[in-house]
Amino acid sequence: MNYLYKLLLFVFLSAPALHFAQGFQVNLQGQKQQGMGGAGTAYMQDASSLFFNPGGASFVHGNSIIAGVTPTFARGAFMDANTKEVSRTNSPVSTPFAAYGLFEIKDSSKLKLGLAIYTPFGSTVQWEDGWTGRFALTRLELRAIFIQPTVSYRITDKLGIGAGFVYATGKVNLQKDIPIINTDGDYAHAELNGKAQGYGFNAGIYFEPIKQLSIGLTYRSKVEMAVNDGDATFTVPQSVAANFPNGKFKSKLPLPSVTTLGFGYKATDKLNFALDINYVGWKAYDTLSFDYENNTTSLIDTKSARMYKNTFAFRAGAQYKIDSHFAARLGLAYGITPVQNGYVTPETPDANRINYTAGIGYETKHLKLDASFLFTHLKRTDTNTETNLSGTFKTNVIAPGISIGYKF
Repeated sequence: MNYLYKLLLFVFLSAPALHFAQGFQVNLQGQKQQGMGGAGTAYMQDASSLFFNPGGASFVHGNSIIAGVTPTFARGAFMDANTKEVSRTNSPVSTPFAAYGLFEIKDSSKLKLGLAIYTPFGSTVQWEDGWTGRFALTRLELRAIFIQPTVSYRITDKLGIGAGFVYATGKVNLQKDIPIINTDGDYAHAELNGKAQGYGFNAGIYFEPIKQLSIGLTYRSKVEMAVNDGDATFTVPQSVAANFPNGKFKSKLPLPSVTTLGFGYKATDKLNFALDINYVGWKAYDTLSFDYENNTTSLIDTKSARMYKNTFAFRAGAQYKIDSHFAARLGLAYGITPVQNGYVTPETPDANRINYTAGIGYETKHLKLDASFLFTHLKRTDTNTETNLSGTFKTNVIAPGISIGYKF
């Protein structure tokens, strides 16, 4: 039963990878950037630069606020390698959002203050009743919010620096069946509720060596998410209830650092290109350990190897200004999974993937409207070393997004 806790807590911090991101990393923090494959480290467009590059936020003219949401529709399937039985998800729509405010200090156009609130971790996955992997997971619902106050300063007309403090807070509900039959013929059930918090920072440098070229370098730190007061509830036959005590647990789990080098190129007054190269420090996530309030012979404090590896992602896109009001965007991203063979789970059936994106924008002197669209397909065949769940996962994801902004 100790494996249940390891799996459920692992899912809590890894759930962003469920459908469409590299490992646990989700890149849905700005509609303009989403339309361009997620690239935005060296191409400053609006207040979402607070996330993509705090050093470049001081190059965004004026004061602005912006808010957006990206409903995410994911449909997954699993074919068991032994029985060839196919199971499917019936997950509800997830709604990650982002909101930004960027403001100039009075009498200074070089110094800017900002506040970013975004949800890099959030999803709901629900497998159909009685699916073959129900002892690994039946349902996962995750909500997480990052709050980032930020300072950005333009040192010269070509160079800017910035940094933001990150406070992360989240909650989760996780459920799975237990291979014990109740008197009514149903399997026993486990449910985990937990809240977590952590701290980190986001820092960046922005440089324009020439008018046509911009370069950005950012570092988003590792965040240790602490679960200090989680609640576990088991619905089991009375005869074995002593082996599955309801109680508390504690754990600390790392969200990895992300280092990004970005390039922006202004080909003409209308056509711009952007490229981001992400290096994600997943190697820090090599071991998962837990401290349980109530220990039994079935539930002991544990350490479990995860053996993730550092990975790269490449994001590229283009924007073309049709006229003074409308802009069109296209993008492509390729991500390498950090999940090694033997560690694929129903929560993170992660694989190398290509994201296809497109977007459109409309703006006036003060109003900005942007929309994006993302599609990706995942396929991964593996046998999990702990659960022995063996088969092929397939997932199709579409994620249309929209945002509205006001500049003043």
